[in-house]
Amino acid sequence: MPKLKTKSSAKKRFSATSTGKLKKNAAFKRHLLFNKGTKMKRQARGTSLLSDSDAKIVKKFLPYL
Repeated sequence: MPKLKTKSSAKKRFSATSTGKLKKNAAFKRHLLFNKGTKMKRQARGTSLLSDSDAKIVKKFLPYL
């Protein structure tokens, strides 16, 4: 069986927790922050978990995770 390729974009954007769930960073935090609300910026600060349906898709891109 040949080795499977990992999608480089998914490798950079997602990481796994110790239980195997996938973490992602929040979007819309790079620039133009002056016209975004304080609440939005605060809630986008950390990481969050992917939903189960999205994680199933992303795990196909990361075969060795």
